[in-house]
Amino acid sequence: MEEEYIKLIFGLKLKQLRTERKLSLFGLSKLSGLSKSYLNEIEKGKKFPKTDKIVLLSEKLDVPYDQLVSLKLDKNLAPVGEILQSKILKEIPLELFGIQESTLIDIVANAPVKVNAFISTIIEIAQHYSFSRESFYLASLRSFQEANHNYFDELEQRVLEFSKTYQVDLTQRISSEELKEILVEEFQYTINDDELSKHHELGNLRSIFVPKTKTLLLANHIDDAQRTFIYAKELAYNFLEIEDRLYTFSWIKFDNFDQVLHNFYASYFAGALMIPRASLTSTLTALFQQKTFQIETYLQLIDSFNASPESFYQRLTNILPKDFNIQNLFFLRFTHKANSDRFHLKKELHLSHQHSPHANETNEHYCRRWVSLHVLETIAQNDQEHVFDLQISHYPDDHMRYLVLSSATKDPFKEGHYRSISVGLLINKQLKRKISFLEDLAIETKEVGVTCERCPIADCSVRKVSATILDKQNRYKNTETVVEDLMRKFS
Repeated sequence: MEEEYIKLIFGLKLKQLRTERKLSLFGLSKLSGLSKSYLNEIEKGKKFPKTDKIVLLSEKLDVPYDQLVSLKLDKNLAPVGEILQSKILKEIPLELFGIQESTLIDIVANAPVKVNAFISTIIEIAQHYSFSRESFYLASLRSFQEANHNYFDELEQRVLEFSKTYQVDLTQRISSEELKEILVEEFQYTINDDELSKHHELGNLRSIFVPKTKTLLLANHIDDAQRTFIYAKELAYNFLEIEDRLYTFSWIKFDNFDQVLHNFYASYFAGALMIPRASLTSTLTALFQQKTFQIETYLQLIDSFNASPESFYQRLTNILPKDFNIQNLFFLRFTHKANSDRFHLKKELHLSHQHSPHANETNEHYCRRWVSLHVLETIAQNDQEHVFDLQISHYPDDHMRYLVLSSATKDPFKEGHYRSISVGLLINKQLKRKISFLEDLAIETKEVGVTCERCPIADCSVRKVSATILDKQNRYKNTETVVEDLMRKFS
């Protein structure tokens, strides 16, 4: 057994015995002659007492020595032991959210049966929806991003430091050759463009880094924006002195949460380097002041950076909350295969609160009125490089309206596959003051739902299935109303 686990179990047992005897820490200190702070450290699992101290405690609490040191727990504490042995608390990045493990153990210990039932329920739900360890890590990261409004000033400052150190002009379009030169000259990288193409099993990978020889293997079919992003991430790992990292892009698996967090930091750094904050804020300010939405100006803005549309939209989620105080927004990434009727929501981010459009894990049909899906259908039919559209989405159920901008592009690694990236901004008085073109009548407004199965729109021409779940909910509601009427009638 791990020493840490033994200390935690002993501390929990001591606390249970003390509370059963209605003793405060002060009372047990007075009874045993051991200091209150020392007893507190024991109960928190930070210290394990020596044999003579255990003998003293067993005498004063009137409990056999063997029972006190045994790892066998009674029925009240048994669930806590199961949780600790499962190491589930080690999987949760508690420190990221300012939570001490001892605090959580305290909560568990105070109501072990109920808390264990709760955690077991969460685990069962996770298993039911195939919620993997990686999914859990990514959900934790998403919560961390949302808690910080997806803006990290320290990383922004490090990008400015990097640009000064290596004389990278952030007012100019960043080129892959410029970043490659820094990797090779300053960090002794070797770039290999041939090896990955020899292994068809690695068709979905864009890069592999071999740390021993500092060799970066690149897929030979990536475009310059993707190459620039990979170089920028590698520079981030080196400049930020990150050692516990992933070596493949895209990732294959995470060994621990630090790798997830460091991958995010490197990606954030790369995005901030390729799409500098000052340039983006300046051009967005000018765009927002226009009375009508200028599509060509917007597309030129995306093209002005040597970055993919996805990187651009991701960067919007950093800059809009910070520099424009637009904090009610969401980000969605869908994938779609040509000639398929399915759309898969692969990534989402919600700032301020959970917004109306969100992922559904029960194989329901996402609303075909969403602009996110419309651009995917368009690009799949026309096979263009980039399809853009925008709309105002109105959700009748909660009376929310969003300005949604969406771009669809080809998946460079899968023939006949496409992806769309969307950013939605909640329309309120604050947004209307900041974005002049919201009153542009050329922007189409559509009533939308989340999924067909839950959608109340009766005359939808693109509905894929009937509102089965909504109908079921209405039946239950009608039944409940009749029961309440009968209760009143016969009371």
